[in-house]
Amino acid sequence: MTDTAKPRGELTLRTLAMPGDANAAGDIFGGWVMAQMDLASGIRAAERARGRVVTAAVKEMAFDMPVKIGDTLCVYTDIAKVGRTSITLSVEVWAQRYLTHTMEKVTAATFVMVALDAAGKPTPVPAA
Repeated sequence: MTDTAKPRGELTLRTLAMPGDANAAGDIFGGWVMAQMDLASGIRAAERARGRVVTAAVKEMAFDMPVKIGDTLCVYTDIAKVGRTSITLSVEVWAQRYLTHTMEKVTAATFVMVALDAAGKPTPVPAA
């Protein structure tokens, strides 16, 4: 990681990329990375909503580089907007390369989460 390239947001999830998450070449599946982003978004949005949330949308996402077996996946979230029932998060994924301190940005996307009540209906997000 260079001095100018730093993750934006709060470190919300860290996990290890394992062989079961990879193809035969040792590249981690993009769907697995996206699932980790969804988990992190759910954690952060549920904390903000003080309750149940679900994923409503994921906006454009592209992979800048692969994640390899042994890398530590670091998912950073930043609450960009709070609507009446929704929370929009900017999500960045960085890979800490295996056995190094090198951090590289892998991908980023915008996730929209919606707060739900006990009946599964959208409910207002409490004021901060």
